[in-house]
Amino acid sequence: MNLETTRRRFMQLAAAATSVSGHGLGAATRFSGYVAIEADPSDERTRTPGVAWAIEQLRASLKERGMPTQGNGEPSIRIRVASFSSSTVGQFSLPQGRSPEMLAIIPGGKGSRSLLVSGTDARGLVYGLLEVADRVRSSDDVLAALTLHEPLVETTPNRVRSVARAFCSEVEDKPWFYDRVFWGRYLDSLAFARFNRFNFTLGIGYDFPRGVTGDYLHFPYPYLLRMAAYPDVRVDPPLAPGEREKNLEMLQFIAAETERRGLDFQLGVWTHAYEWTDSPNSDHHILGLTPVTHAAYCRDALSELLKRCPQIRGVTLRVHGESGIPEGSYDFWQTVFEAFPRAGRPIEIDMHAKGLDDRMIEIGHGTGMRLTAGAKFWAEHLGIGYHQADIRATEYPRQNVTGTFAVSNGARNFTRYGYGDFYNEKSSVELLYRVWPGTQKHLLWGDPALASGYGRAANFCGAAGMELCEPLFFKGREGSGHSEGRDAYLSRQLGPARLDTDKFDVTYFAWGRYLYNPDTPPDAYRRLLKRTYGDSGEHIEIALANSSRILPLVTTAWLPSASNHSLWVEMYSPISVLPVKGKPLYSDSPVPHNVSSVSPLDPQLFLTIDGYAQALVSKRATAKYNPLEVARWIDEMVAQSTTALAKARKTTAGRMASPAFRRAEEDILILNGLGRYFAALFRTASCYSLFEMTGDTKASAKAMEFYRIALTSWKEFSAVSKPVYMSDVSYGSVAERRGHWADRLPAIETDVASLEQYFAAATVAKTGLDGAALLDVSKKRWTPTLSHTAPQTFHPGSDLELSAKADQPVLEATLWYRHVTHAERWLSVSMERNDRTFTASIPATYTQSPFPLQYYFELRSENDATLYPALNATLSNQPYFAVYKRT
Repeated sequence: MNLETTRRRFMQLAAAATSVSGHGLGAATRFSGYVAIEADPSDERTRTPGVAWAIEQLRASLKERGMPTQGNGEPSIRIRVASFSSSTVGQFSLPQGRSPEMLAIIPGGKGSRSLLVSGTDARGLVYGLLEVADRVRSSDDVLAALTLHEPLVETTPNRVRSVARAFCSEVEDKPWFYDRVFWGRYLDSLAFARFNRFNFTLGIGYDFPRGVTGDYLHFPYPYLLRMAAYPDVRVDPPLAPGEREKNLEMLQFIAAETERRGLDFQLGVWTHAYEWTDSPNSDHHILGLTPVTHAAYCRDALSELLKRCPQIRGVTLRVHGESGIPEGSYDFWQTVFEAFPRAGRPIEIDMHAKGLDDRMIEIGHGTGMRLTAGAKFWAEHLGIGYHQADIRATEYPRQNVTGTFAVSNGARNFTRYGYGDFYNEKSSVELLYRVWPGTQKHLLWGDPALASGYGRAANFCGAAGMELCEPLFFKGREGSGHSEGRDAYLSRQLGPARLDTDKFDVTYFAWGRYLYNPDTPPDAYRRLLKRTYGDSGEHIEIALANSSRILPLVTTAWLPSASNHSLWVEMYSPISVLPVKGKPLYSDSPVPHNVSSVSPLDPQLFLTIDGYAQALVSKRATAKYNPLEVARWIDEMVAQSTTALAKARKTTAGRMASPAFRRAEEDILILNGLGRYFAALFRTASCYSLFEMTGDTKASAKAMEFYRIALTSWKEFSAVSKPVYMSDVSYGSVAERRGHWADRLPAIETDVASLEQYFAAATVAKTGLDGAALLDVSKKRWTPTLSHTAPQTFHPGSDLELSAKADQPVLEATLWYRHVTHAERWLSVSMERNDRTFTASIPATYTQSPFPLQYYFELRSENDATLYPALNATLSNQPYFAVYKRT
């Protein structure tokens, strides 16, 4: 996955781009002649629609730079387009390895003015052509952009790299759904980012078919098809004349345009309920169906859609109770799945993993189609760059659960928010990870380091890849949409009517390119930043990367709710530092539901605030990452982002303040304000816990000091956001899913006052310990040197012997290990020490398992403890080892 072009050359090419001020690049350096683009006509891969479209993009980029692609005589540069298997590529030095979607851009021999764009397949050719087009459109010097001194070769470890876009709101989503110009621009951006799948998602506007208002396309079939065999099935009130036909025509257009760019088109159908309960204000009802005809209608309608949209290559289905179909209704799904063999072509079936059991997998296999289990990555939120080492206690398996959610809330409860037990080699289903839009829904995101971490995590233990629920995914959900548009800007200068997701071009590009190649050098991303933000791009890169890292870290270390339906970290609805009385806002948080009791999303590697306070009081060194450590990391991110943003403002682009620059600036300011708030909140709660355990009034005084800092931060950034965003940034019907940052301020002010009153009257027994001093004990993490070579394979039924060599301060080491399944908990064993070498084995009885293995080390010195491997500076690495290949 290494790019063979040197970093220096990439930087030279990136530096060739001129400063941008919102009016485009200057005219290209002129030279006589033309650039010839020659595709091998005998190569079937060059004759695909995707390659033809990519060649159009390259021609357009050259034309934009003033470079003709036709002329007389010999061209100045000849670009040859052919796959590795073409007979015309013999003069070029081809790479040795071969893998799907591999691209190669290879210069000709010495003195040659030719360039080969090649690959293993059509998609590799598309990516190579778009890479050349991107270099051309980013440079004033076309010759420099087309001159490579060494081959550029890239491959991907991820079979699936998908973006999901949801239709949730009739009022907000119809404009982009019917906008063909938008679709061209949008799908272009996905292709340039090297996504290879687009998932058009329907029926996800509600978690349950209850309390429904905005329901357009929620049960999608009657909005798209009139079925002759079911003449009474209809939408009520009726759709306008021709509206159903228009909807189907648009779906066909989107699918065809997706395929034309070399992407696979996936259709998501998340709801199969046709009746809404407790929904007196629903916009529509579905009439003409009965429980007797329901399954057969769904089968026949899905079959007709697959026929009418031949570009559909896969279907995503929610098959647990939230689909509106009670869990255990296997006969229903057996009938619906009969649609897939009828299609007469391969259709990949992606079943949402929550509650997925062996019977549903068996039904899927009965179709003869490829199956994936769509597992959530970091629950319904955005975490840092690895798979959580463990789930929270509330997600452990449960017994004796009945009703609609008997499976997903019962024995299969552990499948709700992660990979569950789907790495069992007997499960015969491939894992596909889905990144849900819980943590950060609305503000700009762009961190190449974290995107790279996700790119590696996407193929964890051989998984198929990853699908991203794009920015604004749930905007207008539950009937909360606004006619002013999805971006929710107050000023049309910041958010023109057709802006929509164009704001997030850097987000798509970072996610897509690093999912394709986690080792992508930064140059391509920097070219985009240069085009978007001009000479401020290098500073925006640093500012945005650091601010984008803040909320994923908060989510990983401290998670009041795993459900994005409840918790929106970006526009956090606050809970009290004091124990909660009455019904908690976040019901899946531990009792007493206050800040210090909240569990990390990864409780195996991170400590609760209360847990860390207990460790401080007992003066016991803890290896897990602690809340004060997290607060320091956030401080550093905010500081680096703030410094870089200040530099960006001083550039030409910064002084001109283009709409793109202002959008990035405002969102970075909000994210940094949130960072300051959460860092101070964690310190406040730590002091509160220490006060409760020691009775030390200096700890309570510190708590109030930090809480006032948190309050001030929220006041400042919410004031900054007030003239930028509308008063109702809506992602749902209830207060915690909509509104504005300013709305949350009174609750914070009330809790500050309540905490101050509590401390003034509290009669906590004093232990004589200095709580404030204990807080100061917290220091930077101990990082001893450890040498360990992870095994590449294991043999089931044999000990897996592990050894590590440490530097002198390490006195003790513990091996932590577990099967790669969220149904089980971690085990540990003390390692034997021989001088500086520590050894231990995962026993044969444990390796005799259908699951892969994972492990890490806990190290101790006389006064310190830490974990190995440790999280890196960008929080983008996997802090444990995994072994999934068997011998």
